Amino acid sequence: MSNTKLKEKTGQALFTTAAIICVIAVVAIFIFMLIKSIPAFNKIGFFKFIFSDEWSPDRLDKYDAELSGSYGVFKMIVGTLAATLGALLFGGTLGYFTAVFIAFYCPKKLKKVFSSTVNLLAGIPSVVYGFFGIVFLLPLLANVAPNNGSGLLATSLILGIMIMPTVVSLSKTSLEAAPRSYYEGALALGSSHSQAVFGAVTRAAKSGITASLVLGVGRALGETMAVIMVAGNSVAYPDSLFNSFRVLTANIVMEMGYAGEVQQGALVATGVILLIFVLLVNLLFGAISKKAIKSEAEGKGLFSKIFKKGGNDGNKNKSNNKFFIKIGDLVATAKYKIKTASIGAAVSIASGVFAGIVLLTVIGFVFVKGMPEIISNPDLLFGKYEFNSKKITILPAFVTTLMTVGLSLLIAIPVGICTAIFLNEYAKKKNVFIKIIRGAIDLLNGVPSIVYGLFGMITFVSLIRGTSTILAGSLTVSIMLLPTIVRSTEESLKSVQDSLREGSFALGAGKLRTIFKIVLPSALPGITSAIILSMGRVVSESAPFIYTMGSVISATPTSYLDSNATLAVALYRLSGEGWYINEAYGTAVVLVVLVLGLNLAAELIAGRLNRKLKGEK
Repeated sequence: MSNTKLKEKTGQALFTTAAIICVIAVVAIFIFMLIKSIPAFNKIGFFKFIFSDEWSPDRLDKYDAELSGSYGVFKMIVGTLAATLGALLFGGTLGYFTAVFIAFYCPKKLKKVFSSTVNLLAGIPSVVYGFFGIVFLLPLLANVAPNNGSGLLATSLILGIMIMPTVVSLSKTSLEAAPRSYYEGALALGSSHSQAVFGAVTRAAKSGITASLVLGVGRALGETMAVIMVAGNSVAYPDSLFNSFRVLTANIVMEMGYAGEVQQGALVATGVILLIFVLLVNLLFGAISKKAIKSEAEGKGLFSKIFKKGGNDGNKNKSNNKFFIKIGDLVATAKYKIKTASIGAAVSIASGVFAGIVLLTVIGFVFVKGMPEIISNPDLLFGKYEFNSKKITILPAFVTTLMTVGLSLLIAIPVGICTAIFLNEYAKKKNVFIKIIRGAIDLLNGVPSIVYGLFGMITFVSLIRGTSTILAGSLTVSIMLLPTIVRSTEESLKSVQDSLREGSFALGAGKLRTIFKIVLPSALPGITSAIILSMGRVVSESAPFIYTMGSVISATPTSYLDSNATLAVALYRLSGEGWYINEAYGTAVVLVVLVLGLNLAAELIAGRLNRKLKGEK
């Protein structure tokens, strides 16, 4: 075998191995979680665990003795569903109309700024939203609430604000990608601007809008830290807007630290239920969405039937068509009389303005409160840690965060890029193995962060000295980064013109050389952006680190076998105790500046590299 062929085979083997790692990661998460939870399911009873509404664990319970505690998560399942529905009603609705505003009603001079602001705010850490809920939203709601303001309303509002940027970004992209001819055709038929937007364009973009709502639901279901900070966390049904309640993710974080044998197994089992629940919801929404799109494409969907103006499929179909035509006429008449398009336009403009105010309020409030603390107390950023000292410094947390970012990216970037190369450059579309790999990546993307934390605790913590370490946390979060890096890199590789590959092959270059000399440099803007956004993801995360890396701010770490809190975890601890609220404000500012700075850098670098590749100055 020649040296060139050996390199080609080695390269392909390397890319294939990276793709297999993604599959192994998914299988490992499921297997290890199941292994750890099966004893609890057997002891408690699977259906009793799910449908019983009594949760009163006893940390002394053992698998080889009678249970004295109660382990039922039904109240928390109901709480999770209620919070998700509330978030979808608020954030999904607001996000959709804001997307319409940006796409069709926002002045051109403000459009780019507004879009960039929404994209940047999508990266704000969830713990910052939770902190904002504690210090701003709860005191506001306390004026009308019988308690401190915590409960379903506060949780729905915070989760809604969190999912709104995701809904806005994806919905706007879908609306702008709809064929221009739909809009122009509607205008040619006498529709106004608003009638064309809501009557033609939004229907054409409904699949993308549905996908944005699905992603929003997935984030709301798996959110942990923000919910803990505003829900109240009593094990109760959310039977009013201000009753304290608990969700599945919060249950894991709140009790894992002191859990006994059966209790710990039950908490891992809660993670399994959450994992299955999130996956089923995503699969269900995906199936419904695909079925609806296919039906509309074939002319069999509800909208197609309502607005169909004829048919030649026999008397039965003719009578059905007449029925649906009458309904369509009635609907159209009602819409015209109540001027739904004009109402939609007004709601879109109001939503855009309101969304801008809400998102800027989150940032503005944190900065107004936090900057004075940073200026008046520089030791918060640069002070030396002293054991049992009343002075707080986040320098060790900052160093811990940087160490975690470095190691996790060192692991995730090569695996993610090699997987993307395999999928785009070597894979055959209809191959079963390729479908398995893509399915594994999609599953990894949908796994809640707290489930990653449980997996890291069960595996990496157990393997590495049995205690929380920066190494264990970095290994855990590196798996979380794989879907982001793989998807972004693959999209960047797809954007490289085939003519560049063909030209390289024509000059005698092999496939491997073409990939490294032509394809990857051309895709560099997207890859660089993905890497920087992944850095922001590591900085933002907190739930995966609490039981893998530690949650106590201690001395500056000197190795990856030390334990410490990241900036996000430090903010959670400082705000949760209530004793260091000013220091929490300062930490929030540092965290927001760091994340938004990374996101902004990703946009600027990607834009500059794109212009350079196109030969522009």
